[in-house]
Amino acid sequence: QVQLVESGGGLVQTGGSLRLSCTASGRTVSNLAMGWFRQAAGKDRELVGLMARGGSKPYYANSVKGRFTISRDNAKNTMYLQMNSLKPEDTAIYYCAADSVAVTTVANYWGQGTQVTVSS
Repeated sequence: QVQLVESGGGLVQTGGSLRLSCTASGRTVSNLAMGWFRQAAGKDRELVGLMARGGSKPYYANSVKGRFTISRDNAKNTMYLQMNSLKPEDTAIYYCAADSVAVTTVANYWGQGTQVTVSS
C-alpha cells in the first residue's frame, strides 16, 4: 500500500511562487509513476504534469508548461512541484497521484490534496 502526503500549498500573489511536496511511504518513488493533478471549484480534475517510472523527462499540461517543474528526490522519497509565475487561474486543490504503471485520473494512490490560492 502506498500513502502520499502533500504539503506546501498556501496563498500567494499573482506572479509568485510555491513549491509543493509529495512524500510517499510504502514504495520508493523511483518505482512509481507519479503525477500532479488539480481541481478548481466547479471544474473537473485535470492533469498538471507527470513523471514516469524511472524518472524520465516530465510531461506538462500546456497551461503550465514553462512555469511549473516536476522533480523527484529519491533519497527523501519525495516528488516536488515547483510553481513559478503563478496566475489566478492556477487556484485549485492540488493532488499528487501514483501508480505502479501509469498515472491517470484513475490512479491507484492519491494524496489528500493541498489548496493553492493565487490572488490577483
